[in-house]
Amino acid sequence: MATPLSAAQFLAALKAEGVRVVEVGSWRTHNRNSKGPWGPMNGVMIHHTVTSGTQKSVDICRNGYSSLPGPLCHGVIDKDGVVHLVGYGRANHAGGGDPAVLRHVTAEDYGTRPPAPARGNANGIDGNARFYGFECVNLGDGRDPWTEAQLEAIERVGAAICRAHGWGARSVIGHLEWSQDKIDPKGFGMPGMRDRIAARLKTKPGSGGSTSTYTVGRGDTLWSIAASKLGEGSRWTEIAKLNHLADADRLTPGQKLKLPKR
Repeated sequence: MATPLSAAQFLAALKAEGVRVVEVGSWRTHNRNSKGPWGPMNGVMIHHTVTSGTQKSVDICRNGYSSLPGPLCHGVIDKDGVVHLVGYGRANHAGGGDPAVLRHVTAEDYGTRPPAPARGNANGIDGNARFYGFECVNLGDGRDPWTEAQLEAIERVGAAICRAHGWGARSVIGHLEWSQDKIDPKGFGMPGMRDRIAARLKTKPGSGGSTSTYTVGRGDTLWSIAASKLGEGSRWTEIAKLNHLADADRLTPGQKLKLPKR
């Protein structure tokens, strides 16, 4: 458990980690603190918006709905990886969740993922008081793609807050890992994201992204891809190793390859 970062500390942590930030209006004082506690803090929670379009998503997350007033998170992560700060303090993002999950997240004593939540919004412990929340612009239908820029931004914000509090990557969870009523974020796995955050926490703040992706075109070879994207053709061996390629000479147009840092 930890005392919440001040708005200034929160912003500084994000910027130090290389997060691209847009400050939306009076975000530092836009909160639901009059309705309940804010803190102690136990982790970071990731969501998807079930919306499309940056401005629409930011407006909804800042203002909320008649039945659920905003802010609905602290930051909105758009498809380009920009984080729009819409509120700070208590926000209507987490709702009720399983106290057993909270215990394991606080202790960071679970393995690949926390135990499946047995409680949801109706009878769970108040997560709005205990988690920083980030909504990611995505329809949540399993078909709307997650961009690499967006995934890297999730990695960076998770690492930024964990670094500021001295937490490990197991302090970052998805909403679906908190409440049995939720499915978000849908379209990528939180265990893999925690691996990315853990790797970033081993580097200096603000270091380059862990990987990027490349779609193989007709006539591409690993050497040509390494030469054009990494600046040195001899780095083709790194691409082969990163993608666990059994035969480095066999590439298929449309194939997705992870690329190491340039």
